[in-house]
Amino acid sequence: MLIKSTPSWQMPEREATPEHVFLNRRNFMGALAAGATALIGGNAFAAKEADPTADLYPAPRNKSYVLDRPVTKELDAAAYNNFYEFGSHKRIAMEARALKLRPWTVSFEGMVEKERQVDIDTLIRVMPLEERLYRMRCVEAWSMAVPWSGFAMAELVKYAKPLSSAKYVVMQTFLNAKMASGQKQVWYPWPYTEGLTMAEATNELAFMVTGIYGKPLPKQFGAPLRLAVPWKYGFKSIKSIVRFKFTDKRPVTFWEQIQAAEYGFWANVNPEVPHARWSQASERVLGTNQRVPTLPYNGYGEQVASIYDGMKGEILFR
Repeated sequence: MLIKSTPSWQMPEREATPEHVFLNRRNFMGALAAGATALIGGNAFAAKEADPTADLYPAPRNKSYVLDRPVTKELDAAAYNNFYEFGSHKRIAMEARALKLRPWTVSFEGMVEKERQVDIDTLIRVMPLEERLYRMRCVEAWSMAVPWSGFAMAELVKYAKPLSSAKYVVMQTFLNAKMASGQKQVWYPWPYTEGLTMAEATNELAFMVTGIYGKPLPKQFGAPLRLAVPWKYGFKSIKSIVRFKFTDKRPVTFWEQIQAAEYGFWANVNPEVPHARWSQASERVLGTNQRVPTLPYNGYGEQVASIYDGMKGEILFR
C-alpha cells in the first residue's frame, strides 16, 4: 500500500485559499497597484521596458506548496525590499528602476561539461514554470509570504550539466556601478556572491524565481532571475543573477566577507540562535501588526533538515 505523508508546512487543500479567489484577489491587487502610484513614487511594480516573457504568466500553481498565513499584499511586498546594489534602505523601488533587464545573459562556468552563456529569455522559455507560495524570513526578523513564479533549481542544475565532482554552485549578480549606485560603495565586496551545496541546490524547495503575483519579476525583487531558498535567511536568496559557477571549493559569500560572525555560509533559520544584536525567536509579518513565532528552518525542516545530518563543527544557523 502506498502511504502519502503530508509535509508539516502543507495545509489540507480545503483550508487553502481557493484558486479563483486568489486569482480575483491578484487582479484586484494589480488594479489597486496601478491606482496607488503615489505610495511609492510611480508604478514601481512593472518594468518600464516590455518583458519578452510576459505571455508565460500567470504560471500554473503547484498546489503542493501552500501557506499557513495569508499572502502578503502586493503593495506591501513591492514597497519594502533589500537590494544593496541600489542602496541600503528598504524603499528601493525607485532606485531599482535603473536596472536594465535586456539584454541579459546568464553564464554556466567551472566544473561543467561545457561552459556556455544563454540569453535569459531562452533560459526561461525552456524551463517548466510554475507558481509556488513560499514564506520568506529576513535575518532582520521580518517576514512575508509571496507567490513566486519560476522553476526548480534542480532543473537549472540539470541544464548546466555539472561534473560529478562539483560540490558547490556559486552565484553572482551583475557588476555595473554606472547603473547601480550602491555598487559605488567600495567597502562592499561587489559583485554580490552567494553559494549553495549541490545537495541544497537540488533540494525540492530551492527555486529560481522569474515572476511574482502572476507577472514577470519587478526590478526591486531582483529581476530577471533570483533565488528563493525559503529555509534560509533572506540574504541567501541572491538577486539579478548573471553567473553560475560549479566548483569543489566552498565560496566565501558576500555577507560572510563583511561579517562572518553574524552572516555565515549556511544561514539556516533557527529561532533559538539569536543574531548578535537581536532575537530571532519571532518575526514581524510585513503589512500587519503581528509578530509570530519563528519556526526552525522557517517551517521547512521536514524537507531540508536531513541535508545537514552529521555536519559536526559547522555553524549552521547564522
